[in-house]
Amino acid sequence: MSIDNKKYKGVIFDFNGTLFWDSKMHLEAWREYSKTLRDHAFTNEEMQKYMFGRTNEDIIKYLIGKQPDKALVEKCQNEKEAVYREMCRKDKENFKLAKGAEAFLDFLCENNIPHTIATMSEENNVKFFIEGFKLDRWFDTDKIVYDNGQIKGKPEPDIYLIAAKNLGLKPEDCIVVEDAVSGIESAKRAGIGKIVAIESMETRELYETIPAVDEIIADFDDFDRDCLLNNLYKVS
Repeated sequence: MSIDNKKYKGVIFDFNGTLFWDSKMHLEAWREYSKTLRDHAFTNEEMQKYMFGRTNEDIIKYLIGKQPDKALVEKCQNEKEAVYREMCRKDKENFKLAKGAEAFLDFLCENNIPHTIATMSEENNVKFFIEGFKLDRWFDTDKIVYDNGQIKGKPEPDIYLIAAKNLGLKPEDCIVVEDAVSGIESAKRAGIGKIVAIESMETRELYETIPAVDEIIADFDDFDRDCLLNNLYKVS
């Protein structure tokens, strides 16, 4: 991955579809669960537009056609995410971080490069990921930003603004790694300095049409470590 001449200070990762390539499981879990909220399942087109990077409240609102109350959001969220987590548990072969992710996270830690996660997953899923992937090996879990019911979903910029603040950095000093179109828009609105798209489900051709995308990688092995070090300010 080539890095431009601008200096950056930290890296923020989306999680689902980025560090963990679980988009197909989320698709299937929502496709299955959506049938309990209306008379037909989510279509692929609907999921692209109304699911990826959105809060569960946003998704439920779309499915039922009106603003859900908090009790309904919590009920639906818990039921759907339970379906998703069970899919993860059963698919042991694919319950692993993305190709090259562990080595890249080791590299960030070894070089004291600030980094965190900004995900629209809800708290129970985040706890599931922290435990399942031993994320505390690489991350200060207190700095991870997730859907706590108070943060506006992507494409709103809130989650990346909070993540940058948690790192003690300005948004323009951060690199964001994303896979979702709504997440890329969120990072753009937040004023993130560099947006890297990773090819987990979407194609390189799609990302090439999005002006906000600065770099495209196939997986985390694509990151040029030396180039990244040369273009990162050290934070004292």
